[in-house]
Amino acid sequence: MAKPGYGKRSAPDQRPRTRDDFALLPTRERYVAGFVDHLPEGAAMSVKQLAKQLPLYGQQAISTSLSALSVAGHLRRVRCPVGTDDQVRWAYRTFWSRTARDNEWWNTYLATETAAQAIAPADAPAPPPPWATAEEQSPPPAQPKHPTAGQAPEPTAVAQQRTPLPTPDTRGPHATEQGPPTRVMTHETPARGPGSAPPAPAVIHPPASHTPGDVPMAFRAASGPTVPSPAYLALARLGRDDHRLALSAADCTALEPLATQWLARGVGVDYLTSALTAGLPAQVDSPAGFIRRRLTDKIPPRLPTTETPAPDTPAPARRILMECTTCGRPGPPEALPDGLCRPCHHTHTRTGETTPTPTEIATVKTRMANLRTLLKPV
Repeated sequence: MAKPGYGKRSAPDQRPRTRDDFALLPTRERYVAGFVDHLPEGAAMSVKQLAKQLPLYGQQAISTSLSALSVAGHLRRVRCPVGTDDQVRWAYRTFWSRTARDNEWWNTYLATETAAQAIAPADAPAPPPPWATAEEQSPPPAQPKHPTAGQAPEPTAVAQQRTPLPTPDTRGPHATEQGPPTRVMTHETPARGPGSAPPAPAVIHPPASHTPGDVPMAFRAASGPTVPSPAYLALARLGRDDHRLALSAADCTALEPLATQWLARGVGVDYLTSALTAGLPAQVDSPAGFIRRRLTDKIPPRLPTTETPAPDTPAPARRILMECTTCGRPGPPEALPDGLCRPCHHTHTRTGETTPTPTEIATVKTRMANLRTLLKPV
């Protein structure tokens, strides 16, 4: 079996298997075609793997047979990009048809969405071979969601609870095992009878904090963690790069919308920084006013951007490239008739005299004589 996403893929609309499926093919091609036809989906179809399984022929004979089967209309090798974003890779498949097809049928089928879907799921696990046992074909048991007796339960988030105050009769006021010393208010506890209920615990109110007006706005704690924008960070770093452009936190907040407009027009943070720091005068009296003037006067033009497709727009179908069965050269199906490129197709289908000429025979004999001379011991 090949890796998931590779190997054999059967073409649709094939006639039932009979004994005379490949009767018109030569002996070697009929032998290879019968073996390939019985392979399961996702089986390895490389020349080396087929030669390991077919002891009668070597890799060269298997390669020639696959080329002949491609010309006969039984086989096509294709490749298709699989994945998204930066994880795109090529997935190779060999489409096989027991029924011989012509070039028009193969070109039409490989251009359909069915062929693209047949080659696209490269991450799906390969199906088990037909000779696998039932235990091998069955998927592994899923892990239990609830912990068993031998497993430790997963830690769960527990809400923080208020620690009860220590009572005077069991813990002293100086016990600090649970944290810092706790101030305990002592008071006289009236004696209670044997059947009376225990007194209610005293409620201790925390000391009132000072009003927020006593703390400046810049030093107040934020309600939650906030991430500054790239424009704000670019303005804040100007004072560290050049002390003449030191801005306060209020200045960065006020100038942030103008800097955001620069970034929205397609420029980067480095471009923004260099535009604000280029050609500075010897002394800048008002850094905030100077930066505001430059952000307003030197704003870059808005470049046209490519239109983003709507969310409900279907993704374009992936283009399937056919490979030459002999040499593996990729190309569109229309450029590879019979599944072969032009040089391989000319070599395979050329007609004329196949008997070598006397000149070719003499050249071969001379070369073999030279090889025998080189192999003689000195």
